Amino acid sequence: MSSHPVNLEDVFRDIMANFAASVTVVTSYWDERHHGLTVSAFTSVSLVPPLVLICIDHASHSIEALRAAGGFTVNMLREGTADIALRFASKDPDKFRGLPVRAPRYEGAGLSLPSHSFACLECRTVESAEAGDHTIFIGHVEHAARYDPGRPLLYWQRDFRRLQVD
Repeated sequence: MSSHPVNLEDVFRDIMANFAASVTVVTSYWDERHHGLTVSAFTSVSLVPPLVLICIDHASHSIEALRAAGGFTVNMLREGTADIALRFASKDPDKFRGLPVRAPRYEGAGLSLPSHSFACLECRTVESAEAGDHTIFIGHVEHAARYDPGRPLLYWQRDFRRLQVD
């Protein structure tokens, strides 16, 4: 047994780095501006009704927009789009510059990125809850679209990875 004190936060961070996560870009529209951020804390909640959740850090520049917009779009990034994930993880004020985008069918959602995603879900926010340093947003899927099939962009051990299927 080690005599060095263990920092629970560091151990937790290292453990979670070994949990592979699909990478998404979540978009919203608020205050006459499009907003977007990279999110790996995303999962389905329910099939009937169709619900998903995202977890957003309180320090995010997009959290105010997500709280106020009443909806969001989850763009499920394809492998080979790490540059898009990094762009939306940055503080660049014009993250959508030069990207082909599609307006949402559900009015309360954000833009979709069909050239960089294999699918998107347009959601109406039905609930949110504070949890530690994040807010959990639960969205009712109002519209779903599948684009060209592809493998997801993954994040594992603090880097982007490709899914390898045997």
